[in-house]
Amino acid sequence: MLSKELPIPLYHQVHTDLLSKIQSGELKPDDRIASEDELACSYGVSKITVRRALRDLALAGYVRREQGRGTFVASPKIEQGPRELTSFTEEMRRHGRTASSRVLSQEVIAAEGEVAEKLQLAEGALVLRLRRLRIADDQPMGIQTAYLPLDVAPDLVHERLGAASLYEVLRQKYGIVPARARETHYAVAAHREIAALLGVAEGDPTLAAERITFLEDGRPFELVESFMHGDRYKIVLDLVRDVRDA
Repeated sequence: MLSKELPIPLYHQVHTDLLSKIQSGELKPDDRIASEDELACSYGVSKITVRRALRDLALAGYVRREQGRGTFVASPKIEQGPRELTSFTEEMRRHGRTASSRVLSQEVIAAEGEVAEKLQLAEGALVLRLRRLRIADDQPMGIQTAYLPLDVAPDLVHERLGAASLYEVLRQKYGIVPARARETHYAVAAHREIAALLGVAEGDPTLAAERITFLEDGRPFELVESFMHGDRYKIVLDLVRDVRDA
């Protein structure tokens, strides 16, 4: 139990006790944590104290707070950082998770503006726009919108890409294998539609990314815009000092 005699703030004692239960496995991923009222009663502290402890746990990635539902133990985060160029399906497989997708839209559009520029296409060139909700173990992980020139894979618009990996379809049916990609990450607040699809509160942070994927001959063949669940991803970078700066 908590002690008011200790020189440790009560909110930190609540934080430490809950963290201990999470790390020991007493509270498991996706378990619902008791409400603020219940925790305040259990620990004999104010709701403000409990709220601060939960906020710190959420900021550290140990719990996630879902509007209207409560607070849940967060699943271990998927690491984003220097890695092989793989599909979402393969990436989740390597983490021991089952990947699936829900197609939100799959249509042919005319490339304009930045889409045409980044894919090195003429304005008005036809591209497939594929928008999918990416899921792992029945949990929404992110929303990805991919743009692919139609001349690369003309019949791709007719493929069923909810149950299949896009990269596997491209390799097996069209002989297209990505050679490299350039990816940019940034943080962005979830707007209403993104928040609803990811099951987060409007304004919550998401890990956004833009990726341009290239063929062996240097041609860009895919532009992907992603909004990934902020509580389920983290970026990990290995930094090495250049000895020339010593």
